[in-house]
Amino acid sequence: MHLTGIITIRRGKSGGRHVGLSRPAPVPSVMFAWAIALFWLLVLPAPEGHAADREKLLSDPGVFATFVAVKIAPDWWKLDKTAKESAAAAVKAVIDRHGATVLVETVLLRGLSDHADLLFRMHSTDLAQHQQFLLDLFTTPLGRHLLPVYTFNGVTKKANYIPAFSDDLKAALKTPPDPGPKTYAIVIPIRKDAAWWLLDKETRTSLMKEHTDATVAYLKTVRRKLYHSTGLDDFDFITYFETSNLMDFHSLVLGLQQVKENQHNRRFGSPTLLGTIQSVDAVLEILAR
Repeated sequence: MHLTGIITIRRGKSGGRHVGLSRPAPVPSVMFAWAIALFWLLVLPAPEGHAADREKLLSDPGVFATFVAVKIAPDWWKLDKTAKESAAAAVKAVIDRHGATVLVETVLLRGLSDHADLLFRMHSTDLAQHQQFLLDLFTTPLGRHLLPVYTFNGVTKKANYIPAFSDDLKAALKTPPDPGPKTYAIVIPIRKDAAWWLLDKETRTSLMKEHTDATVAYLKTVRRKLYHSTGLDDFDFITYFETSNLMDFHSLVLGLQQVKENQHNRRFGSPTLLGTIQSVDAVLEILAR
C-alpha cells in the first residue's frame, strides 16, 4: 500500500523527535460535490418492489403520460466535471426512487430542436406520481439547472374508431413494426376545431378510416402512440412516434396532411419535438461531460 501525504517532524518534551505522516485535506470543491451526491443517495430511500412494468404501461388503456421538455441553463456547462457527475448521480437516485411507480424515459433534443435540450417521458397509473417525481427532480443540483419549456399531459384509451373499420383494414393494422430499437422520437401535439366535435360518430369514423389508410404503408417503420389530452392539457391529442427512417416519417406526415380529417386540425405541432432516443444513463453521461 502506498501512502501520500506530508511528513512532519516535531520535538517532544524529552528532546526526542517524532516523525509523523499527515494526509493533505481533499480539495473543497470535490468534497462538496460528492457530499451532495452522497446526500441524495442516502436520504432518498431505495425503490420498493420491482420496477414499473414497461410493457404493461405502454400497452394498457387508462395509463397517464406526461412529457416535459426542458432547456439546460447555460451555467450548467461551466461546472467542473466532478460537480456534474455528482449532480447526475443525484438525478439517477431520484429516478430509482420513483422507479416502482413511474416509468421514466428520455429523449435527447439538444442539437436537433431549438425548443429544448431534453425530454422526459413519464408513464404511470396516477398523474400525481409524475408531479411528485418532477418536484423531487427539480430540487436536485442538476434539476435546478433544468428550465421547463413545455409540459404535455395525456391518457391512453381504447381505440374509438377501429371496431367500425373493415376486416381488411383491421388485419393491416396488426402488421408488426420492424424489430429492434428506433433511433428517433418525435412528439406532435394536436388540437381539433369545434366543428370536429360536432360531427356525428359515423362521419368521424369515415374521416378516420381515410386517415388510417394513409398510415398503413408506414406501420413497419414508424411506431405511433396516441394520448388523449382534452381537459388535461391545452391540446386534444399528443402523438408520439419512434422511427429509424425519417424519410418514411416525412412521407407519413405529408400523407396525413392530404386527408380531409386534417381540415379539422386547428393546431398541428407548434411545437414539434424531434430527438434521439437515449437511455437515462446515456443522457446523464452526456450531461456530465
